[in-house]
Formats: sequence, C-alpha cells, structure tokens
Amino acid sequence: MNEPLWTPSPSRVASSRLDGFRHSVNAPNDLRLVDSRALHRWSLEQPDAFWSAIWDNCGVVGNKGVVALVSGDVSDPLRTSRFFPQAKLNFAENLLVGPADQSEPAIVFEREDGQRRQFSWEQLRWNVASLVAHFRELGVGPGDTVAAWMPNLPETVITMLAAATIGATFTSTSADFGVAGVVDRFGQVRPVVLVAADGYSYGGKRFDCLDRLGEIHASLADLREVIVVGNLSDHPKLPAIGNVVSWATATSKLTSELDFERFDFDHPLYILYSSGTTGKPKCIVHRAGGVLLMHVKEQQLATDIREGDRVLYVTTCGWMMWNWLTTVLASKATIILYEGSLFHPGSSRLFDVAQRYNVTLLGVSAKYIDSCRKEGLRPRDTHSLAALRTICSTGSSLVPDGFVYVYDAIASDVHLQSMSGGTDLCGCFVGGDPTQPVYAGEIQGPSLGLAVDVFDDEGRSLPADHKGELVCTQPFPSVPLYFLGDADGVRFHNAYFDRFPGIWNHGDFAAWTPNGGMVIHGRSDATLNASGVRIGTAEIYEQVEQFPQVLEAIAVGQEWDNDTRIVLFVRLANGIELTDNLQAEIRGRLRINCSPRHVPARIVAVNDVPRTRSGKITELAVADVVNGRPVRNTEAMANPEALAEFIGRVELAI
Repeated sequence: MNEPLWTPSPSRVASSRLDGFRHSVNAPNDLRLVDSRALHRWSLEQPDAFWSAIWDNCGVVGNKGVVALVSGDVSDPLRTSRFFPQAKLNFAENLLVGPADQSEPAIVFEREDGQRRQFSWEQLRWNVASLVAHFRELGVGPGDTVAAWMPNLPETVITMLAAATIGATFTSTSADFGVAGVVDRFGQVRPVVLVAADGYSYGGKRFDCLDRLGEIHASLADLREVIVVGNLSDHPKLPAIGNVVSWATATSKLTSELDFERFDFDHPLYILYSSGTTGKPKCIVHRAGGVLLMHVKEQQLATDIREGDRVLYVTTCGWMMWNWLTTVLASKATIILYEGSLFHPGSSRLFDVAQRYNVTLLGVSAKYIDSCRKEGLRPRDTHSLAALRTICSTGSSLVPDGFVYVYDAIASDVHLQSMSGGTDLCGCFVGGDPTQPVYAGEIQGPSLGLAVDVFDDEGRSLPADHKGELVCTQPFPSVPLYFLGDADGVRFHNAYFDRFPGIWNHGDFAAWTPNGGMVIHGRSDATLNASGVRIGTAEIYEQVEQFPQVLEAIAVGQEWDNDTRIVLFVRLANGIELTDNLQAEIRGRLRINCSPRHVPARIVAVNDVPRTRSGKITELAVADVVNGRPVRNTEAMANPEALAEFIGRVELAI
C-alpha cells in the first residue's frame, strides 16, 4: 500500500459531523460501529434504520411517518422499493429555514467582471415569496414544469425554490446551450414558464441570448410566460414574442408570506438530462425526498458542511452539481455562486474569490486542478486560504499528480476528496470520508447507504485492482422516478438494469484499491464524458449529418491529458475531402446549436464504420480502439474489418 497524503488528526475526526453521526446511531449491542467503515456496513445491513437516522440527524423538516423503507419485488428491488411512503415534506422549506440570524448571507454572487451581489436569508425568502405569488397568479402548481435557461445567477436559485415551494417541477440548462440543445430538452418537458437571461459573459466576451430566445419560445407551445432576467443589462429590452415580462415585474409583489405545502416523499422535484446514443436526451425525473436525503447525507457527513460554512462549487446550471450546490442551503450554510471563466482576468481568479469570501469548501473539476498544476500556480504562497477545510473534485478522475499538487501547492491540511456519481442519481456512488486518510489517485470509498460494487462480465464481484463495471446492488432513495415519454419503462430498464437484472449498472469502468478506495477509469458505455459533462452522441450526429458532405458520423470519448476529449470520425461522400473549412463549419454548427462542450477536439475522415449485425454503429468498439483497449464482443459485429480504419488515426494518451 502507498502512504497516505493526508491523515486527519484525532481532534479533526472527533469534530467531524460524520463521527458525531456514528456515535449518535442507536445500533444493536452486538454491532460496534468502531469507525466509518463499520458504519457503512451497518447502513447496508439496516437501511431502514440508517435512512431514518439520516432524516433525524441531518435536520430534515417534515413529517417522516413511521415507515422508512418498504421493500419491493425481489427481482427488481431498486425500482420497486419505496422510502418513507408516509412522509410529507417540502424541498424549498428545508432549504429556506436558515440560521437564527436571518441577516446572514444565504447567497453570495460574483461574476468574472467583478460584479458582486449578496442575498441575506431574509432577502432570499422575500424574493422567493414574491415569485411564488407571481407563479400562483399564472396558475402554476403541481404537475407543471418551470424551466430556466440561465447562467449561474441568484435568480436561477430563486426560480427553483419558488417552483419547489408550490410543488411545480424545475428543470434547467446553461445559457451557453444553443437553440437545438435547449429545445431538445425543454421541448420534451413542456414548461409553462421559461426564465431566461438576456445574455452572459465568458472570458471577457459578452454573449447575447435574446436573439435565440424568440426561436426557443416558438418551439415551446405550452408556455404561459417568459421571464427575462437582466444579466448584461439592468433593464434589458424585452423581445417582441408576447407573454413576456421582466424579472423585476415578476418579483414586484410586496409580500413576505411564504406558505409551504408539503408533498409526498416521491413528489417530482427536478428533471435532469442524461444523453444516450440514440434519440433526444433522456428526461430523468427525480423525487424531492430522495434528492434531499442524498444531498444532506453527502454534504453534512462526507464533506463535513456545517452551519455558517461558505461553499463554492464551480458549476453551470446544466450540470447536476448545480442542484447539489443549492441543497447546501439546507445545512444553513452560504452558497457562493461564480459565473464566468475561472481564468479571467487572471489565472488566480478562483482563489481570489475563495480568499475574499473565506470559503470553507471549494469544489472544482479534476481538469481545473490539472490546469492550475500546469500553470504553476501556488495559491498557498499567494493567497490566504485559512478557512478552507475541504476541496472536492469531480467530473472526471483526479490523477495522482493532481492529489500531490493540491497538498503541495494549495493547502497541506485540507480534506481533498474526489467524488463520482452523476445525473442519473443526482448524487454520489463513491466519495469522501473526513475521518479516513487520503491516498493519491483514489476516491476514498463508497457512499454511506450505497451498496457499490465492481462486477465482471458475468456479474461476479471483483477483487482490488481488477477493472469492471460499477454497480449498485441495493435500493437507495434517489433512484429516479421515471423517464418522461417512457410509459412502459423500457428505456429506463435498458439504461440501468439491462446488463445485470435487478442491479444498477452505471456505465463506468472502476476498480477497488487495496486501501478500500476506488479508481474510476472512464465510461464503459458509449456516452461521452467531456470535462465532466455527459453528452449523448445522438445530439452530435443530428447536427453533423445535416451536412451533405457527411454520409455518417461516429463520436467517441478518448482519455487524454487527464481528461476525456471528443473525437469525431466522419464518412464523407465520394470525392469530398475533410478540409479545414469543413471542419470549422462542423465545429461551428455544434457550438451554436448544441454547446461548446459538444465540439470535438479531433475530426478524422474514415472510409467505413463498424456495425452490429442489426446495422447499428458500434461506438464501444471504436472507443476501445482509440483508447488502446482490447475490443469487446467482435463476434457481434457484421464488419469487424472496419476497425482497421481507426487504428493509428489518433494519438494514444500513453
């Protein structure tokens, strides 16, 4: 075993919320919860007692009921088991309790150009109450969807809280998504209200959104109103699209009343989007109680967030980490929203913000840490980060050099935790433990209450240092309710349970370590994971194959430079060459109609693509080739010789 990079002191362990929770658990006398590893075993052996203890210890507001878990069908337990079937709660009520001193900041916002705003808990409640009053005038309530096409602004959080207050379902995507990307998502969920910013800034440039808003509005037939938020201008010009008002008008109701109706544990809270390889993005409906329990458990126990803490997680509104960040309010902690480039106007921008607001938890991507390392930044020498206790990394695997860099150049006494989970569960399968050592390159262990394992192709558990499929074998509260437009549940079943019946298969390559931790080795399915954002190949093909020069396209993710880059292969019409101009046009269309994250790092022309015997392109086989892995299941391919087209066409990251 390698030596740990960081070991928590006994006093730090004793002061952690996780250790306090361990001591508070009323476990049987014959089960001594001597440490967090024993606590995890108990959480799987007694899931009803564990999740009930999470409700109580983490301060969930609502009526819990007397039953914590009703076991489902033994052949399909994850989909049919129910947590807290008698419970009544309101997600927004839990986030808006706040500390005794309501004048303390609930939200602090800073933009890359230096604009700063702050909302106290009292001001946040007032703004939510005003928007709730407006929504009620529009007749918005349970069964309706409120959508936000927004930058990472306080108004986005307020919109979510207002929707949750009245039982509407909230969904969002980031402002840099193009018309096709927005409509592919919101067109399926049919929102009755759309909240959109007039624009956003990034890297010192301003991007107008109002010209695209008209096209989006025309494609969403159920809209009762569009609310425009002035981000680039305090008084944006409203587009001539009808039923449109400014944010100031929508929140002009002078009311301080905020009544929370409590709903079932499984009441629909969020719709998130996880793209597959065929068709439009999947619309994943998440239950309010499940998301709340998962998040407060992860935040208070795994990341040790406490009342009064200040939490800055770098995210967009199109990534589930935005939803995770907003739940931090339920721990009576302040959330710091940052909008814009992390390297504008200088490379130390994020650490300037962390210092200014005495951030206690800083969440970033593994790619950002690697970029800082390559820049040669040493924040511990240039910034005062004395308040910082925790650094979180997610989106992709943090490599050993990244761990070493954090402890050498950022902070020597900080809990560095790599996390992995995703949109599908709106939480983490594996993550941090503030009471255990940190080893370079390793996620510390499985999340409490999650029966995580690594399976071989035959569904057998693998020992340490053997790569396999990341699975979860027992029910957990944030299993999605369903996919929209999937009445028979076939897409839902195929997404998670087709490979191993009754067991959640997450689509990640993973391996346990001898220390009891885990390493994620990338995706095992065809979904792309570029810089932590999962992207469906179907969205790319829809745009690229509109070019008459392109007969067919196949996109795969390639492990590259401690991240994943998108490589796009195109089969062109006879006599057509892949010129620089054609590549620029392809990239431009993807950037405008989808998002900058959909743009491939490499575009390569091929003469043929491999297919299954049923005629489907085999992205997994191409992904194996470009990542230097053995190709799986060639016997199912109709033309395995086509793989030769891809060998040596792109560099291998070795």
